Amino acid sequence: MREKQKRLALVAAILLTGLSAITISEAASPVTTAEVATATVISTTGTAPIIPVAPTASKTSAKEVISHMQKTSIIPLAPEQDTRVFKKDTSIIVKNVRFTDRYGYEIAGHLYLPKHFKEGHTYGAIAVSGPFGAVKEQSSGLYAQELAKHGYVTIAFDPAMTGESGGEVRDMASPDIFTEDYSAAVDFLGSLDFVDRNRIGALGICGLSGPAITAAVNDTRIKAIATTAMYDMSESIRDHYKGDYYTKDQREAVKQYLANMRWQRVDTGKEARGLHEVPVTTDGQAVYADTLFPDVLPANADSVTKEFFNYYRGRAYHPRAINSATAWNVLAPYGFFNFALGEHIEEISPRPILFITGDKAHSRYFSEEAYAKAAGPKELIVVPNATHTDLYDQIDKIPFDRLIAFYDRNL
Repeated sequence: MREKQKRLALVAAILLTGLSAITISEAASPVTTAEVATATVISTTGTAPIIPVAPTASKTSAKEVISHMQKTSIIPLAPEQDTRVFKKDTSIIVKNVRFTDRYGYEIAGHLYLPKHFKEGHTYGAIAVSGPFGAVKEQSSGLYAQELAKHGYVTIAFDPAMTGESGGEVRDMASPDIFTEDYSAAVDFLGSLDFVDRNRIGALGICGLSGPAITAAVNDTRIKAIATTAMYDMSESIRDHYKGDYYTKDQREAVKQYLANMRWQRVDTGKEARGLHEVPVTTDGQAVYADTLFPDVLPANADSVTKEFFNYYRGRAYHPRAINSATAWNVLAPYGFFNFALGEHIEEISPRPILFITGDKAHSRYFSEEAYAKAAGPKELIVVPNATHTDLYDQIDKIPFDRLIAFYDRNL
């Protein structure tokens, strides 16, 4: 019996960790199909038994894998830790939370409980993140707070490697990992006994709209999705804004720039800062800069730069926000050249999508193009006299009534 338990533990380790065929052959006799079936550690219902793994069979036991996936923490947001930059509603309870995505990154969030929260009740819930390069203490927190005021459990979170979230390499971007972070937020929300798992939605702001949409394509647990001030970061980084801004030669210059930066990382062993959308000069040279904004904006700066500067360096400055205080890791653009966000947006149907943009937003075309590609049900709201960053924090312009009505109908 003892030998049989050891063999089943070995099979469990193989299934969990992907050990090589060489490891499999170390068993005293060949592993049988029946033993593999017996050693399955996780069923589709999540109720199958966990088989202990002998310490010598694998560095990671089945128990350790399960506990890692379930590692969360929820603690009160202490006043000295509260660095949110928008007007706070003190009637809304906010918790500091941590959970892990499927890649093992610890994700930091603020959990907002509904106004007049009652134990024993279940609520709809919404995962919120964005903009690209912002933190949960900025726009996403404001949206999460407003939705909580109207009865939703919400979480505003920092994507992996940014803000307070984990990641040894800081301020790196990944369209794939950022997409996963939305699903991990759904995991977390669905683990709360006061959240109805059939009433979970998502909201993406600016550059996190693409990951929110992409998550919803595969993750059918997301029942309704909204975006505001949408930016498609794959298109914006690969094409550098509006369709096909880069010529073929300009795009190749950016690729060569990124290749050179990778060699620099290899040779120095150090990380460097850089722009996530890389300009190219008239003579074909990619532009390097280690901060997004100067301390003082030049008088001749274009209107879009002024708009972002006034938000990130002005009214919503936060030291952990990449856009406020520094720049992205120089290799942050890398994955966006290969990963098209929202590519299968039509597959979200029949789950509904709402797009919110401003009639004066330079990003308006991102929402309009995504709306055209999406299947129904879908809705596009164009807010009169609203710019891109107006939709970050201007309460008088953000159509919260229509956003809340959208979730009320669909969650």
